[in-house]
Amino acid sequence: MISVAQALQLVLQHKISPQTEEVELLQSLGRTLAQDVTADRDFPPFHRVTMDGIAVRASDFVAGIRAFPIEEIHAAGSPQKTLHHPGHCLEVMTGAVLPQGTDAVVPYEECTMHENVATVLAEKVRAGQNIHPQGSDKKAGEVLLTSGVKITPAILGTLASVGYAQVPVFQLPSVAICSTGDELVEVQQQPLPHQIRRSNAYMLAGALQQENIQASLFHLPDEPAIMQKRLAKILEAHDVLLLSGGVSKGKFDFLPQVLEELGFTPVFHKIAQKPGKPMLFGTLPEQKVVFGLPGNPVSTFVCYQLFFRPWLHASLHQDHQPASAQLTQTLTFKPALTYHVPVKLHQDQGILKATPIPTTGSGDLTSILEADGLLSLPPEQENFAAGEAFPLTLFT
Repeated sequence: MISVAQALQLVLQHKISPQTEEVELLQSLGRTLAQDVTADRDFPPFHRVTMDGIAVRASDFVAGIRAFPIEEIHAAGSPQKTLHHPGHCLEVMTGAVLPQGTDAVVPYEECTMHENVATVLAEKVRAGQNIHPQGSDKKAGEVLLTSGVKITPAILGTLASVGYAQVPVFQLPSVAICSTGDELVEVQQQPLPHQIRRSNAYMLAGALQQENIQASLFHLPDEPAIMQKRLAKILEAHDVLLLSGGVSKGKFDFLPQVLEELGFTPVFHKIAQKPGKPMLFGTLPEQKVVFGLPGNPVSTFVCYQLFFRPWLHASLHQDHQPASAQLTQTLTFKPALTYHVPVKLHQDQGILKATPIPTTGSGDLTSILEADGLLSLPPEQENFAAGEAFPLTLFT
């Protein structure tokens, strides 16, 4: 067996190099930006009025003028207007271009308006007040977004502001999820006492949907010849195989043998961890990648989170920021394995705290229902004290 760190390193050595494609702006949400985006003009592109009120020269106020005849009204979206007479003002609306010849905006709340004259009640008026200066956020040509960021609603708005109707993103790999085992039946079926519903495949498909990947779902019976025939067909149309079950050492775990007959090159089989020890990883011809996840649901989910997601994000050039959290209670775990504990998270005086969720084992799917992530406890310890911080894998 190899360590968790060694396994992850080997997985990341086999990341793919995706091509880029352009998608419509609204279709880019959740995708990964494939190039830097620069400002096509200053941000903001003009001196922008930030409050409804009147635009004046601050020097007129300093000179003692308090009553300012109103020359005209300047709305947002109108071309820039000009103040023609000293001691006068223009009414301005939020978002409007600051009129030429003015350098301060006094909000309506600090004025009285009577017979087309605005009287300023404020004690002070200074140049630049209530104005968002041109280029104060970003200058034309400055980088706004870097390649590799995951596109969020805020990023979507930024892309729209610089005219990206079509957005360059990295292509997503095509993923096939294959569950195995004759004990599995479809979701809509009523299981017999010796059967269970096929839940792992849907759990993985849902996780992939969060990555904007619409996976194809298949089920393989415990018949090597049928497995091989179906997998050969599946591989023709997919870049990645996510296999659930059939990778341990049981007499009906045929997948390693079947994959070998299809040209599989194993990278590792078994990781010194709990849950998820039997995980299999390797490659197939034409740069296809195989993740053989153990069949117990928690093991499947843990291996997906710890190995597939980092592989996917690295392949899409997304940055990974390591996280940690402190245990809220003491734990003991004696086997020399990395122990992945489902935890509930909360903040305590700015420190992220992790409370273990009780579980009966890797078959206990309900144990991850309330979990926010996994705390990975290192194999070189047996006792893990409350207050100690350990690596954290977040589920979102």
